[in-house]
Amino acid sequence: MERFGLVGLPNAGKSSLYNALTGGGALAAPYAFATKDPNIGVARVPDDRLDRLSAMSASKKTIHTAVEVVDIGGLVEGASKGEGLGNKFLANIREVDAIVLVLRAFADDDVPGSPDPLEHLRVLELELALADLETVEKRLADVERRSKLDKTLGDDLDALRTAAAALNEGRPLYRTGLTAAVREKLAPFFLLTNRRVLVVVNVGEDDLDEIPAAESKIAAEFDGAGDPAASGMVEVIGMCVQLEAEAAAITDPAERAEMLEGLGLGEGALFRMVRSAYHLLGLRTFLTTGEKESRAWTFFEGSTAPECAGRIHTDFQRGFIRAEVIQWDELLELGSWNAAKDVGKLRIEGKDYVVADGDVMEFRFNV
Repeated sequence: MERFGLVGLPNAGKSSLYNALTGGGALAAPYAFATKDPNIGVARVPDDRLDRLSAMSASKKTIHTAVEVVDIGGLVEGASKGEGLGNKFLANIREVDAIVLVLRAFADDDVPGSPDPLEHLRVLELELALADLETVEKRLADVERRSKLDKTLGDDLDALRTAAAALNEGRPLYRTGLTAAVREKLAPFFLLTNRRVLVVVNVGEDDLDEIPAAESKIAAEFDGAGDPAASGMVEVIGMCVQLEAEAAAITDPAERAEMLEGLGLGEGALFRMVRSAYHLLGLRTFLTTGEKESRAWTFFEGSTAPECAGRIHTDFQRGFIRAEVIQWDELLELGSWNAAKDVGKLRIEGKDYVVADGDVMEFRFNV
């Protein structure tokens, strides 16, 4: 299961966001380092396609995909040099697949520091970049020494030198426009900024109308006139974490939807955030449906039909024969799997088929 780490300055709203996403009980307190050890929970990835297919099939069970969420203690200026939770904090980030930067954009007399999200972003990016620079410099010295005898390390050396040049300027690697090949070479070093990033701008309860402007303010830092190198590596979502957490605590779906609608928040930003985080990692979903259960399955974009079959069971991949495939909306329109089969709408795909997000599939295999 992929893991997302919530990172921010103290009291940015990380623990409240964690609780809203996972239903967890992380302490959310108005003082620094209320979270010292990381909290780990699971967030369901909402998918209206799956819910509708489950209703169509009258499924006994509906199983969504999920991601792990890690609430990491607050980062402070100087963390790369041991301030605050220091190296313990940085070690916790290295264990996640993607980073969610939580930026405070609300004023609170009980919370010290500036409510300017750009200032929060500056501190976070600088500390992460400095931590990565320390790692890269150590690795670079080692690879330079070994490359004198092992010429196959040339690409690794070039990648580390490219990373060092950017990090020396205080720039996180996701802002540098590195090629996929260079990123792959850097992957074994578990660099903090060699990842895609989701930014959550946390506004106050009285500032819901400011969400579009808050999103634009931060997005401008990563796109267009800001930093075109980061385009596609960073997504920005604005929300009021406090209100989202209160809505998430309502167990009745109708009441929760009524509250969100009454505040003009639609389905809520939490669902949009989880979907964005999910897609940011290149994760996609194929679906299976029937009377017993309807289920969403995670796969990486570009996966073939046998690889997706293996997400269900390794025997499915090992003995793969073919897949019957139809897009979810077409299946809903036809009303049932049997109806789709009767009118010849099920496609028969083989081992080379690249699965699309939203495909509904049945696999034939023999072992």
